[in-house]
Amino acid sequence: MRFPKLAFVFIFLVCLVVYLTCVKRHYDDSKPQVSDQLPQHGTDTHKQLTSAQVVSEHFQYGIMFDAGSTGTRIHIFKFQIEPNEAPKLAHETFRAIKPGLSAYADDPEKSKEGMLELLNVAKDTIPETLWSSSPLMLRATAGLRLLPGEKATILLDKVREVFSESLFLFRPDSVSIMDGTDEGMSAWITINFLLGVLHGTEAPKVGMLDLGGGSTQITFALQDDKTIQTLPIDYVTSFQMFNISHALYSYSYLGLGLMSARLAVLGGIEGQPLPGPRELVSPCLAPDYSGQWDHAEVLYTVKGQKAGEPIYETCLTKVEKIIYKRVRKIEEVNDMDFYAFSYYYDRAVDLGLIDESAGGSVRVNDYIEGAKKVCNNMAAGGIKESPFLCLDLTYISVLLQELDFPPDKELKVQINNVETSWALGATFHCIESLRKHGTC
Repeated sequence: MRFPKLAFVFIFLVCLVVYLTCVKRHYDDSKPQVSDQLPQHGTDTHKQLTSAQVVSEHFQYGIMFDAGSTGTRIHIFKFQIEPNEAPKLAHETFRAIKPGLSAYADDPEKSKEGMLELLNVAKDTIPETLWSSSPLMLRATAGLRLLPGEKATILLDKVREVFSESLFLFRPDSVSIMDGTDEGMSAWITINFLLGVLHGTEAPKVGMLDLGGGSTQITFALQDDKTIQTLPIDYVTSFQMFNISHALYSYSYLGLGLMSARLAVLGGIEGQPLPGPRELVSPCLAPDYSGQWDHAEVLYTVKGQKAGEPIYETCLTKVEKIIYKRVRKIEEVNDMDFYAFSYYYDRAVDLGLIDESAGGSVRVNDYIEGAKKVCNNMAAGGIKESPFLCLDLTYISVLLQELDFPPDKELKVQINNVETSWALGATFHCIESLRKHGTC
């Protein structure tokens, strides 16, 4: 049987098409596949373009629990990290609860409820996919430093138990009592991080003051080698960040925080509750004032002294006796800018010296004149809603002068609308250590 010539042509063409299709498929299979990941080979130009597309920016979260003497606060920081640039603070979430962790010294189990409440804030803030890469830390300050060692250890073990089940990045040594010097160093890092000067080659000429409930700190970068050599060793600390070494004057005065000082001025003793009716009488309160004050889980009855004596002058004398020769003066504080934290900020707001949201600056003399005004108004029967404001302002004004700050010295209390605290610096330092060494 013979096939027509046209049929042979048709069969030839079909075979040719099949052959070419098979060759093309084999060629395609042998080519590198395109994906969203960076290629392992290719020109430098192609790598840079792809990196710019894929790694445009990255966010890193850090969670810091501040276990202070008057309450526990959670700071959830969101850092923006871009290639070849200094990290920036993108956002902060803050929440606080009372009382402080030290209040549960005799019943540690009760501390769990507050810890879990604050952890839920972190879980609501941070995307679940980032929990395992977000470091979780707790640093306890003066409240736990004042507790007997065993009680503090049991409390911290309870926190570790709660944190270990949180699904965040956690290590047992991420929960600890913060040394007062480290507290000051972390606050100093906070300021200079927000000012964007940590990357500089020269030591930043910015210092910090922090006034907590149980302790107060002063920290600044030392400029003079002679000063470093003449200072006691426990007043100098050093650390490295971004391959730059920093030598700091940093000291923490335990017992000179505002609440501890208030107790001392009122006539009480820290850690030694009065027997019987716990009544304190002070010239720093209005003559007709009688009320209650809860400090370190002890409820005191506080009263003013008899009328007739000038409140400011008698209160000033009492405060000066409490603080006399308990802090070290140093001349270098006059040559640099200082930022003030915590109760320095709070009392400036209470006095109307700064706006709570806008922040600003305040002079030492503003505290002095503010104390005089509040105390005199109190003597005339005013400001009953703030019974301790006269005492607190008088103490702050004396403390600053004892630290050798002149009356005209200006203190800044906010940076870029962020209320400064040691928590930001400690969290940032931890994240940098994680990136560089794999541990905080």
